[in-house]
Amino acid sequence: MNGARHSLLSVPVGANIASETFAAIPLCKIIGPKLTMSINHADQHMKPASLKIVVVNTVIQSENEQEAQAQAQLARSRALRIGLLQAGYNILAVLPGDLYMTERIAQLQPDMIIIDAESDARDVLEHMVLATRDAPRPIVLFTEDADQSNMAAAMEAGVSAYVVAGLQSERIKPVLDVAMARFHADQKLRVELSDTKARLAQRKTIERAKGLLMERHGLSENDAYQKLRKQAMEKNLKLADLAQRVLDVADLLGG
Repeated sequence: MNGARHSLLSVPVGANIASETFAAIPLCKIIGPKLTMSINHADQHMKPASLKIVVVNTVIQSENEQEAQAQAQLARSRALRIGLLQAGYNILAVLPGDLYMTERIAQLQPDMIIIDAESDARDVLEHMVLATRDAPRPIVLFTEDADQSNMAAAMEAGVSAYVVAGLQSERIKPVLDVAMARFHADQKLRVELSDTKARLAQRKTIERAKGLLMERHGLSENDAYQKLRKQAMEKNLKLADLAQRVLDVADLLGG
């Protein structure tokens, strides 16, 4: 996509996913023309980042943008986007944390998800769990909420980095690098744990089938194992799969 790093995508809150249209917003309207020029100039000398990022914004903006709180919220969101752009990241879209978020993330297929939450983000995290259940992605949560219970809940939900008061632009890239490294380490541990559980289950199945042959045919433990192994080779099956078939047949014949 040409110029992908000089524009942001905005989706109205509550828009129908079936009929929504992502509208591009020029970067100059978000962060100002002078800063846009400086970012564009620096971007020409910056190595393109491969990470595609979706920002989920849970900050509720007031209709009266003159209010101090509304101004602080807008400044917060701008700081995050500016930091991402200065670091050379590709911002695919800025999404509201609503019910349609799961489908939007599935459509956009980002490499990382950043949640911009001023305070408690439990609701959006529930949607995020659904959005990343089948396709895990690193999730970084920038927030002003230092509550330990909320932090623990966020990490339990799969957040790779929980950053309180950390929107300084120079901190964003190191935080994302650490979050990505932690995510890959966690995924590796999950795969290893899953493989270990699968091997243990297979071993248990083989032991049960071996015990059945020993009981039914009066075989020794070694002879029962060799019989299973020979049949698995003849049928071109894994030993565990052959053992499961033996158990299934025994169940059908009444144990």
